[in-house]
Amino acid sequence: MTQHNNLIKGEWVAGNGYSPNLNPSNLSDVIGEYTQGDASHVDAAVQAARAAFPAWSTSGIQARADALDKIGSEILARKEELGTLLAREEGKTKPEGIGEAARAGNIFKFFAGECLRLAGETLPSVRPGIGVEITREPVGVVGIITPWNFPIAIPAWKIAPALAYGNCVVMKPADLVPGCAWALAEIISRSGIPAGVFNLVMGRGSVIGDALVGHPGIDAVSFTGSQGVGARIAQACATGLKKFQLEMGGKNPQVVLDDADLKTAVELCVQSAFFSTGQRCTASSRLIVTQGIYPKFIEAMKERMAGLKVGDALAQGIDIGPVSSQSQLEQDLSYVEIGKGEGAVLAAGGGRLKLATDGFYMAPALFSESAAAMRINREEIFGPVASVIRVKDYEEALATANDTPFGLSAGIATTSLKHATHFKRHSQAGMVMVNLPTAGVDYHVPFGGRKGSSYGPREQGRYAQEFFTTVKTAYTLA
Repeated sequence: MTQHNNLIKGEWVAGNGYSPNLNPSNLSDVIGEYTQGDASHVDAAVQAARAAFPAWSTSGIQARADALDKIGSEILARKEELGTLLAREEGKTKPEGIGEAARAGNIFKFFAGECLRLAGETLPSVRPGIGVEITREPVGVVGIITPWNFPIAIPAWKIAPALAYGNCVVMKPADLVPGCAWALAEIISRSGIPAGVFNLVMGRGSVIGDALVGHPGIDAVSFTGSQGVGARIAQACATGLKKFQLEMGGKNPQVVLDDADLKTAVELCVQSAFFSTGQRCTASSRLIVTQGIYPKFIEAMKERMAGLKVGDALAQGIDIGPVSSQSQLEQDLSYVEIGKGEGAVLAAGGGRLKLATDGFYMAPALFSESAAAMRINREEIFGPVASVIRVKDYEEALATANDTPFGLSAGIATTSLKHATHFKRHSQAGMVMVNLPTAGVDYHVPFGGRKGSSYGPREQGRYAQEFFTTVKTAYTLA
């Protein structure tokens, strides 16, 4: 069995034993063993990053650009291999895994260019004979904590801008999916980036995450995960006066109006709610449907769902892979019972599936006749469970869509330019989709939400500079 170690100061360092990485499609398939670090490994990684920071933060931008471009090129050249690894350890279908790997490669290529595009300003002072120069500099040593549902894309969209703008990094990947993070770290280690600039420490969040966030040598923390953990990170960072950026999920609405094209609406709802096994923070689990199209929509959804194929993520022709873990499967199934107990009608799916291999398989669940106040419509389930809420008209649909403590993504299916335009302006979400799935965003544009979904500057694209740099104003007497 191959053993994989932490990357600290350019060396592969063993932790305190190893943990197996299991394939959720086939529990007898062990992908590898990944070391478990502790606070001492975090400290060593932070010290290495701090030692590397002075030279890296003032290094030539061409060297940074070349390194990031090299990383991106290797990821793209190996996208099938990396996508297969992703599908094997996380449970996305292989095409989805390959697509995610390609996205990670493109992210590094984009930020290779951003190394050369970091602009400043030169302004006149109100005082004669004085010049003002406004520039951006790196924040320092950044702690990066990533989730299990996008095990290579989310690390990429945090690591790439951090390095591009001259920061040093200590990364803690999700303990459930260390394989892609280790593979990415191995690629970075051969890119020409100096030792200590990027460090990987694997292990449990309660051990590694807490040590990372609380370390006095960390200047900023970028986190994607649950709202509860995000709130604790915010408190710890505020106490330590660290900069922090939080992405914490959603309870995303997909509105379907009477004038929508039914086939389009059903397809985007199925993709939003169930693809990637519903394990996306942008997934739409609240389907808000106006009463005129409601009966036809329910029947069309049931018909479309009957044709979905659930199975081994590596098999051909599969639409939906397994749930990522036993605990996540238990949570998903518990919400199916909660929904039935609240009085919603289970219109399709909702049970565990026994297939050829022992895995965490679940039939996607659709509830009809649900109410906005039900727990299944208030709490993030993070699985292939969606509920339909019947509303009278567009106005009630908009109000219901906004009636949530989250605000990441929102969608509307309509042929009305009036309603589409109004929804884009009045939806209380960071991202709005018109006649498109709520899940699925480009790598070169800002990503993030409002309310309880996000805190801090946006991720991705040129907007990433807001978090990973700090502004300096310099005055010069002519």
